[in-house]
Amino acid sequence: MDKPLRILIHGASGRMGRALLRLAADAPERWQVVAAVAGRAPLQRVVDGIPQFAAAELSGVPDFDVAIDFSLPEGFEPVLAQCVKRRRPLVSGTTGISAGQRQALEQAAATIPVLWASNFSVGVAVLNELVEQAARALAGWDCDIVEQHHVHKKDAPSGTALTLGEAAVRGGAEPRYASLRAGDIVGEHTVQFAGQGERVELVHRATSRDIFARGALQAATALAGRPPGLYTLRDLLFGQG
Repeated sequence: MDKPLRILIHGASGRMGRALLRLAADAPERWQVVAAVAGRAPLQRVVDGIPQFAAAELSGVPDFDVAIDFSLPEGFEPVLAQCVKRRRPLVSGTTGISAGQRQALEQAAATIPVLWASNFSVGVAVLNELVEQAARALAGWDCDIVEQHHVHKKDAPSGTALTLGEAAVRGGAEPRYASLRAGDIVGEHTVQFAGQGERVELVHRATSRDIFARGALQAATALAGRPPGLYTLRDLLFGQG
């Protein structure tokens, strides 16, 4: 890439948004944040050289190559609409979106390249594959998914747990869910298969949000220049699909 990828960060004041800003700043030769968008009006219009915008000002942001969205469900449709209007790709990790919003994402894929993922960790992408394989091999076993996150996380079960559940269903299992909210846990997911006299556990533990932010930046880089379509993290990071 001759020039750094111009990125719009939507949800810039959240935990993931702050991690994206920090990691992008560490590699200016790869990524240039041209706008940071948050829900509330900014106290400063420019911070560390990055223009700041309120969500209500989204239509006025400068041009960008890819938008990365880690906001709330109510902010998802405006950024999707702005990407469609400008014919720019969207990478979104906003969880808790509705069935109607998923449908809007699929419709947008006819016009722009889009990727929504509940988790941008490469390890979790591998875990999804393992869960589907285990469910297929352990037919008839009980399947339980336990997820743990920090006390400020609102949706439960987590989007990652639901995605793991979809993988289990593809393999023929019928997953059940349990959620814990405690302290500052970044994210922990356990998929347990229990049979008669034995048990298999597949576990992923995240100790830093940087893994998610780094995966989202990698996905944004891979999505740039792609034809319109609905992509998965597996497509972009592993070259499969």
